[in-house]
Amino acid sequence: MTDASEPREPDLVDRFLAMVDHALDVVHDKVLRPIILAARVLAFGLIIALAAVILVAVVVIGFVRLLNIYAFHGRDWLSYASVGALSVFTGMVLWRRRRPLKLRK
Repeated sequence: MTDASEPREPDLVDRFLAMVDHALDVVHDKVLRPIILAARVLAFGLIIALAAVILVAVVVIGFVRLLNIYAFHGRDWLSYASVGALSVFTGMVLWRRRRPLKLRK
């Protein structure tokens, strides 16, 4: 009888399975992990962008309704003109803050 506590040399099947396991680990680390990371970035980026667009739309709609009710009752065009002027001003500030492509890096 052999003693179970004695170290035994791995046979051919064990070495083959270890080699296959190592190859699959390498493929997973080099190929699948970057693909999974890119998919996560894309998915979460789209979710955040969609949430930001919805949030901006809700804030603008609420601001227009607030102006219609409390500030310019009966004069809707003033509310729209105020929101338009605020949007143009914000766009001009953002446009002035931009940098040329060569200076961004």
